[in-house]
Amino acid sequence: MKRYDMHIHITSEVIDRGYLLEKMEESGIWGGGLISTCPEETETSLLKMPYRERLKNLLKWTQVDDRLVPIMWVHPREKDVCDIVADAAASGVKAFKMICDDYAVDSPESMKLLGAIEKSGRPVLFHSGILWGGMDTSKYNRPVNWECMLHFPEIKFALAHCSWPWYDECIAVYGKFLNSCLHRQSSEMFIDLTPGTPEIYRKDMLTKLWLTGYDVQENVMFGTDSLSDDYNPSWVKGWIERDDAIYDELGVTQEQREKIYRENFLRMIEGRSIHHLLPQPNKK
Repeated sequence: MKRYDMHIHITSEVIDRGYLLEKMEESGIWGGGLISTCPEETETSLLKMPYRERLKNLLKWTQVDDRLVPIMWVHPREKDVCDIVADAAASGVKAFKMICDDYAVDSPESMKLLGAIEKSGRPVLFHSGILWGGMDTSKYNRPVNWECMLHFPEIKFALAHCSWPWYDECIAVYGKFLNSCLHRQSSEMFIDLTPGTPEIYRKDMLTKLWLTGYDVQENVMFGTDSLSDDYNPSWVKGWIERDDAIYDELGVTQEQREKIYRENFLRMIEGRSIHHLLPQPNKK
């Protein structure tokens, strides 16, 4: 199986594809989504760059082949951010990343940015759930806040970390978007399984996700939140082994695992749509 890790952060100006791909292969990972360095406006201790520098860095990492998918981190208070989105998409960026660390996703500035992303035809990946870093920021990242994405029917979007610790709420919001997709034109929601969840909660989260009665097999994706300059095979392999053991108990088929570990991420990136089934939360 050619697994993809759809959640890898660039954390260094040094571009070493050979090191990263070697560590990924050691982990059982073939390819992945590579998230650019941070906008200067964001509240983080990670490496920050102005747009032109981080675009150049991102494309150098990813333009050799299709194993590393370029994802651009954007912030709504970047100067000319809507032009940035259009330029990045034209330059080969396949998706956008937003972390609501000092703004609400439904704020006017964010909604304007999301309108530009919708126009670009690219999906958007969001942090969701508690946000570490010692700042008063988690209030922006409750999954129910993303109901505002109903206003952008052409966007495919993902909530990361299954919104830990609010994974029940994340699953409920997914059910709402699934129902909306089937009854009227609506954006399509994906769930990024990147931890997040401490090990003791992982089985509970995956069991609820898989057995609640929502059609999830086409919309969950594997990721690790790993770093380009410190990709840790023991960490990655540990999560694959734990998840697969839980999938064994839940009766998740090999075909369904192919979707979790690869196909769903590629479908989202490529903008492909499918026919979903109605939510059946009360099915016996």
